[in-house]
Amino acid sequence: MKNQICDGNTIDHTPTAAVASGAPALIGKIVGVALGNVAADAEGTFVTTGVFELAKVQADDIGQGTQVYIKADGNITSTASGNTLAGKAWAAAGNPSDTVWVKING
Repeated sequence: MKNQICDGNTIDHTPTAAVASGAPALIGKIVGVALGNVAADAEGTFVTTGVFELAKVQADDIGQGTQVYIKADGNITSTASGNTLAGKAWAAAGNPSDTVWVKING
């Protein structure tokens, strides 16, 4: 097939702020997880598919399979208002907990 650009599992992106390896970044409406440390204003590669353990709002009680959202600070929350859809919770993460497994962009 001559018109395929890529498999869609990764995307190159130049963030305006540094992103640590394994941390999420919002690329428009796409959530990407940094493959390595990415410096501010430098191009890096971000994974756009899969399940990742991501930082969450500690007080949120997130059920397995529920939609989750990413806040401007990169934390995952169950609150839709003012946030961007990140994907679905792959496993439950109760209150209090610091992380949640997320199937991003799914």
